[in-house]
Amino acid sequence: MNPGYILVVDDEPDIRRLLQEILSDEHYRVVVAENAVAARAAVLRQRPDLVLLDIWMPDTDGISLLREWSESGNLEMPVIMISGHGTVETAVEATRLGAYDFIEKPLSTGKLLLTVERALETDKLRRENQRLRRQAEPANTLIGKSPLMQKLRENAERIAASDAWVLITGEAGSGKAVTARYLHIHSPRKDNPFVEISLAAISAPHVAAQLFGQEQKGAVKPGGFEQAAGGTLLLNEIGGLDSAAQARLLDALEQKHYTRVGGHEPVEMDVRILAASDQDLQKAVDEKIFREDLYYRLNVVPLRVPSLREHHEDVPELINFYVNWLADNEHLPYRKFTTGALNLLRNYSWPGNVRELRNMVQRLLILNRGEEIGEAEVEQTLGGPPPISPESYPPMLMEVPLREARDQFEKAYLEHHLKRTGGNVAEVARTSGMERTHLYRKLKQLGVNPKPPKE
Repeated sequence: MNPGYILVVDDEPDIRRLLQEILSDEHYRVVVAENAVAARAAVLRQRPDLVLLDIWMPDTDGISLLREWSESGNLEMPVIMISGHGTVETAVEATRLGAYDFIEKPLSTGKLLLTVERALETDKLRRENQRLRRQAEPANTLIGKSPLMQKLRENAERIAASDAWVLITGEAGSGKAVTARYLHIHSPRKDNPFVEISLAAISAPHVAAQLFGQEQKGAVKPGGFEQAAGGTLLLNEIGGLDSAAQARLLDALEQKHYTRVGGHEPVEMDVRILAASDQDLQKAVDEKIFREDLYYRLNVVPLRVPSLREHHEDVPELINFYVNWLADNEHLPYRKFTTGALNLLRNYSWPGNVRELRNMVQRLLILNRGEEIGEAEVEQTLGGPPPISPESYPPMLMEVPLREARDQFEKAYLEHHLKRTGGNVAEVARTSGMERTHLYRKLKQLGVNPKPPKE
C-alpha cells in the first residue's frame, strides 16, 4: 500500500532535492514546489497527505501560506514547518495556525522520517474517526456564515441547553433533521441516543409499533421512544399522522409513559421530543386535520429553518462541504467548481433547498470527467439557464435607452446588496462575482455610497 503523497515546499533547490531523495527512498510519493504559487497549484491538482513547508521564502513566507490555508478551510492535511532560522515565536505561531510540528535545519534524517511517520499516522486516525462519524451523521452541523445561519446556530444552542420540546419548521429539504441533530449534540443529552423516525414513510397500521414498540409471544421489539431513552427522539414529518396516531401520541406525551403494542405494562418515557414539519400545522389545526392540543404540546419552542434561497451566499461553502464529504465517504472523485459555476449556483433559486444541492453535487461528481466543473456542466445539470421574463422588470425600465436601463439596474442591484451586507464591499464583490477594484470603480461611476446611511 502506498504510504503517502507528500508535498515539499522550499526555495532552495538542494533542500528540495535532498528531501525528495530521502522520502522517495522510503517509498513515499513526493512532489516539490519552489514557492507559494507552485505550492497552491500543487494542492489544487491533488491534495497531499502531508506538506513539508519552509518558513523563509522570497515571495510568500511559509507562515503566511499556512495562515492562508488555515483561514480558507483548506488545511485538511498535516503541515510540518522547516527552517534554519526558527524562533520560539515563529514555532508558537505555526502551532496556533495548525502546524503539526516544527523541525530545524540542518535536517536530521532520523528525526525527519519519524516526524513524517507520526504526522501521517495521526492524520490517518483523525480521518478514520471523521469517516466513522460522518457515515453515521453525514451532516451534524449547520453550515454557513450568513447572518441567517449564524442566528439559527445561536438560537439552536440556546434552545439546546434546556430540555424543552421543539417544533422545527421549514421547507422540504431545508435541513430540519440536521437542525434537530445539532440541537441534540449541543444538549445535555448529547452522549445518549439520537433517534429519527420519518412518519411519512410508515403506513398508518405500523406507526404505533414504530413509536412505542411491540410485544409478541414474550419477545419485545423496542420502538423509537425506547431506543432513544435518555436521549432525543425526532418525529419527522409529524403532520402526516392520522387522527388515531395523533391521539395515542398525545396520550403518551401527557402521561409521560406509554404501552407497547400488544403489551400491558406502562413504560416510563425519558426522551426529549423534537418534531419537524414542512406543512403549515397551524393551518392544519384550523382545518381540523391536526389536533390543536397535540400542536401546542409539541410547539413549546418553535424554530424555523430558512430556505436556501434566503441565505444563497452560503451556497459555495455548502458545495465545498458536500464535495469533500462525497469524496471521503462515497469515494467519488474530488473536483473543483470554477468561480463562474459557483456564482451561477449562488444565484439559482434552489426549490429543493439543501437536499437538491447535495444531489446536484453528487451528480456532477459522478458524471463530470474533468478536474473542474464549469458553468456549462452546471447549466446542463440544472436544465439550462432560467428564462427571464420582461414582465418581471418595472415597465418604466423598458422605456429608456439600454445603457440607462443597465445603469439603473446595476445601481439598484449594488445598493440592495450593500444594504443587505451592511456596506461589506468584500461580500458584495463575492456575491456579484466582481473584482473589488472594479466594484469600487463601478460604485463611484454610479454615485453609490459603499456605506449606506444608518436607519
